[in-house]
Amino acid sequence: MTAPATLGTDQARARLDELTVIDVRTPGEYASGHLPGALNIPLDQLRRALPEIRHAAERGEVLVVCASGARSENACKLLAEQGVTAATLAGGTGAWAAGGHELHQPAACDTRAGWSMERQVRFTAGTLVLVGLVLGLLVHPAFQFLSAAVAGGLVFSALTNTCGMAVLLGKLPHNRPRRADLDTALAALRSR
Repeated sequence: MTAPATLGTDQARARLDELTVIDVRTPGEYASGHLPGALNIPLDQLRRALPEIRHAAERGEVLVVCASGARSENACKLLAEQGVTAATLAGGTGAWAAGGHELHQPAACDTRAGWSMERQVRFTAGTLVLVGLVLGLLVHPAFQFLSAAVAGGLVFSALTNTCGMAVLLGKLPHNRPRRADLDTALAALRSR
């Protein structure tokens, strides 16, 4: 299977009003900032939304986005297996923001978390490493394995361009939006 088509951030920005943008991140990540007009259909809900996405793809081009481009590429491959052509945003919302483009944060979908997912991951990883080191010095050297495990997880995360800690943190109550909006996103896709 060939790699999905990729749009750069400037290309996507210039054509944003022509594209159906689907954000496959978790609702908490989506609420922390997404492309204007993007609909949130988390990757684990993509199969449920296939009829609506197929309908949108028949009417115009679909752009799938995530934080870095890894999940959106997986989503494009899943869609391609079902006969739906979609492009992915190179570098995801991280590249979009780094390019100086606006991220939308609607109050209606806001999470209770005040920090971005990336900031939460850095804080949690740093805290676990520090706790492992301090307990390893003061209580028992075996606690240093906690620091080693976090370091190994960070290396694995960098090599695979995934983040298990973000997935776990996304499941915490403070990272969940106050209301689910999948039905609203599906209705919006039907109306396009």
